Amino acid sequence: MGVGKSAENVIQDHEILTPKDDPGNGAVEAKPSDEEIALEKELLRKIDLLIMPLIVVIYLMNFIDRNNYAAARLQGLEDDLNLTSERYQAGLGIFFVGYILGSVPSNQILNYTGRPSLYLGLTTIAWGLVSALTALVQSYGGILGCRLALGFVEAPFFPGVLFYLSKWYTKGELSMRMSLFYIGSLIAGALGSLIAAGILHGLAGKHGLPGWRWLYIIEGVITIVLGFLVILLLPEFPHTWKGLSPELRRVANRRMAIEAAEADIDEGEGMSQCTSWHLPLCANRPQEAFPSFFPTLTQTLGYSNTVSLLLCAPPYAFVALWSIGHSWASDRLRKRFWFLIYPMPVVIIGWIIFMTTDSFGPRYLSLFLMLMIFSINGTFFAWIATSIPRPPAKRAAAYAYINAVGGSASIWTPFTYRDEDKPHYRPALGLNIALWAVTAACFVFMYFSLTRENKRLDRLEDEDVPLSHEDFERLQRTAEVEGVNIATARRLQKNYRFVI
Repeated sequence: MGVGKSAENVIQDHEILTPKDDPGNGAVEAKPSDEEIALEKELLRKIDLLIMPLIVVIYLMNFIDRNNYAAARLQGLEDDLNLTSERYQAGLGIFFVGYILGSVPSNQILNYTGRPSLYLGLTTIAWGLVSALTALVQSYGGILGCRLALGFVEAPFFPGVLFYLSKWYTKGELSMRMSLFYIGSLIAGALGSLIAAGILHGLAGKHGLPGWRWLYIIEGVITIVLGFLVILLLPEFPHTWKGLSPELRRVANRRMAIEAAEADIDEGEGMSQCTSWHLPLCANRPQEAFPSFFPTLTQTLGYSNTVSLLLCAPPYAFVALWSIGHSWASDRLRKRFWFLIYPMPVVIIGWIIFMTTDSFGPRYLSLFLMLMIFSINGTFFAWIATSIPRPPAKRAAAYAYINAVGGSASIWTPFTYRDEDKPHYRPALGLNIALWAVTAACFVFMYFSLTRENKRLDRLEDEDVPLSHEDFERLQRTAEVEGVNIATARRLQKNYRFVI
């Protein structure tokens, strides 16, 4: 819709309708200067060396604390608490009830407060405390309460970090960093099973406590310590972190404004903007409940509980290494869709092999293929970040919404892994295949939708489209943040394209 008379007069008064009306400012372009390139490299080194190791380690403990319930199952949890198979599955599902309830409001609070170090640090301490106190439970009701509370206090971390990273890294950098972050969960799958096996072998029975109680105590205390480190060390957002020099802060803000085609700041009503046509695409994530049953799947290979836990480590380690190369290639080629699609048939083949064979070799190979399902996560969330680039409040809500809706499948999918279906678990894995197919269809829909959006942006560059009041105000905010005139700000906006 065209702009009204008064807005046209305002725009013409500023003489900023087109790039040719940019006298004397030709040096200020989207392309950075040599000095800015050097500062950007310094900035990336600084945030990579501080942010990435810290959040990877914290997510490692997040994943271990969430899934030690599965390892505890092999260490006497069910017998001590008198859990039937259905009660154990209820304990798995109720975690995600709390997780979903805490996700969306949490990210909105994080965006509003602007203090990720304090907010994420306190929630890390909270889930470490809940995990440690789980060692005291004596009943089915007690474990349900702890699992529900654990889900609620863990909810802020994963979507919060995804939003946090999207405030620091560009779309050409996000997939690799998000995959490095997500690799924390894959390392946790390997390391967590090794820790559980060590505790089962070395601490079971010490001071009259079974191995699963020691598991919760040790991992909970480690998490609490790491939470305090987050408060002390994690940087804030680029525009608020005092650890950056003015030059580095300017570069950090500029590159994110260029990335989003406007200033990466909230509009006046940004907090209420939490819907997008992209968001329903997150609804099918069959991998969410999968780690909770991975030790149970390895147990069907016929070995002792300790060996079954040890067998979990190599598949996770393999996929962690694969994910690094996968995400590096996705960023290097600036492609997302095909890197989401190619693992799908590999994963399905793994599920089919597990459902149809009995010998050790093929079944253990199938576990490696199944875990390829996790190689896409960094790419998927990077795609969402660059598909909803602005405003930050909307991106924050989008991440939380995606995490909540995607995790909702974990409320009911645990009940599909029934004891009577051992050792092949055909109903559960068959359902995973069906959900995976629906996910593929969602990715195809998103591919064509974003392609259509890019064509619309192409047409915008070729036509003399007048600016609306809203367009002008948003460009003006970008120009103020960037220190450029509005003609240059509009040129940055026109240069934006969705990564496909």
